[in-house]
Amino acid sequence: MFTTRKQYEPYISPFDPCPPIRVKTYVTAPNLYVGFQPPNLPQFPLREALMKGTLWQVFYDPYYSPYETKGKGDGS
Repeated sequence: MFTTRKQYEPYISPFDPCPPIRVKTYVTAPNLYVGFQPPNLPQFPLREALMKGTLWQVFYDPYYSPYETKGKGDGS
């Protein structure tokens, strides 16, 4: 399933003094997955676009912390 939240497993050194974080996550921007901007994309109303930081709805991506409840923004 498509999601903008990616995860990876970093190298864990046997000499690391701190407890390791086994899985790290990061978020990619939605514009990475649109090859070109097609015409007639749906737009937010102007006031809402200013609040959300983008005019086009397909480029809006709210950030959710990985520590918040699962299911928000990750397609689950």
